[in-house]
Amino acid sequence: MEKSEGALTILQIKDRLFTETLLEKRRTSKTIDDVALETRVKSIIEEVKAKGDMALIDFTKKFDGVDLATKGVKVSEKEVSDACSRVSKDEIDALKSLKKKIEKIERPKLKRMTYSIKESGFRIINTLRPIESVGCYVPGGEAAYPSTLLMTAVPAKVAGVPRIVVCSPPTCGGEINPLILAAASICDVDEVYRFGGAQAIAALAYGTRTVKPVAKIVGPGNKFVTLAKVMVSRNTAIDLPAGPSEIVVLADETANPKFVALDMISQSEHAPDNIAGLVTTSNEFAKAVVGEVEKLVPKMGRRDVVVESLSNNGFIVLFENMDEAVSFVNAFAPEHLEIITRKCRKVADKVASAGLILLGKYTPVAASDYCFGTNHVLPTSGFGRVYSELSVFDYVRRLSLVKCSKERLRKMRNMVRVLSESEGLPNHFSAIGGRYADA
Repeated sequence: MEKSEGALTILQIKDRLFTETLLEKRRTSKTIDDVALETRVKSIIEEVKAKGDMALIDFTKKFDGVDLATKGVKVSEKEVSDACSRVSKDEIDALKSLKKKIEKIERPKLKRMTYSIKESGFRIINTLRPIESVGCYVPGGEAAYPSTLLMTAVPAKVAGVPRIVVCSPPTCGGEINPLILAAASICDVDEVYRFGGAQAIAALAYGTRTVKPVAKIVGPGNKFVTLAKVMVSRNTAIDLPAGPSEIVVLADETANPKFVALDMISQSEHAPDNIAGLVTTSNEFAKAVVGEVEKLVPKMGRRDVVVESLSNNGFIVLFENMDEAVSFVNAFAPEHLEIITRKCRKVADKVASAGLILLGKYTPVAASDYCFGTNHVLPTSGFGRVYSELSVFDYVRRLSLVKCSKERLRKMRNMVRVLSESEGLPNHFSAIGGRYADA
């Protein structure tokens, strides 16, 4: 293990053996169960199923220190209105601007997925139908993530989902952060509830006296929320595994070490279990980034969280060449991937696995969170190999409408006969042939 002289111990340059261990841990983390966590989450879900609102009240008092029996499980329209009056004009304008950017990206996707195929006497129309309801989980409590509410609710609105529900944990005073309620108002969501955690997922999935169940649950959360989503997915659809945030920066010596250090720090401030890594082909650049982290971290806000996050999960790995570096990135499949290299687009074309790819030194993850309009609900834990970002497609069902004429079906009879006989299903052909028996 190599480390620049005088560098902070929170971020070190790792050797190649580290990458093998890291990838193995990432692979096995999906199959090794945390029995204690699973037992705890399962018990929460079962209690919500059995006791409904009373369980929500008990868990919220236990975990958040809030008495929902007094405050109410559901946020009232007056509370939403009052919250909007407490949010600044700049904040409202920023939320509205982000909403428009998300809409601008999502609407064309729907248009491109609606098409028809015509042949003589035969037509197939590929169309879309919105799901009936969705529950958006928005992390909250003492933190506020109105951008996450927009990222989950706006695509649902674009898709035409008729009922959109939001769940978010309350502050210690029992309130939902005004920014979250303002975002809910801007998105015109139908219901907002002041509870979070695994109990929120259970309520959305199975319902209570107050909360009507939804058809699908979306949104990021901690390990309790993520596991709860997986557990209820047998009964209620979910979007994707979106757990603690991840950033990997793929950079060469042309990158700015301060910019890279800032991006790693910014993603480390979410929580101690976030992942921030640098993959590079330059030893000198790697040392420069470590030096920048050493200078910057003591001056940054949320320093304790950043230090713990980088200490536990931060890494810098050196590779001989860019092809090896890209190979590691594809195996790791990060949630966010920044590529800051010569000919970064050419490098990006070799990347097959990532939640979101950001090109160049002026395309940081932080901007994608707030102003680009791309969705920041992304697959984590290596699921970028098979999942995509949350989008309007997560709120619709594809549906084919088919119409065939009498003459065209007649011409298809022999194809049906051959294939139905080969599969030992003769009545399939009878369903076709019988239509022409009296002709």
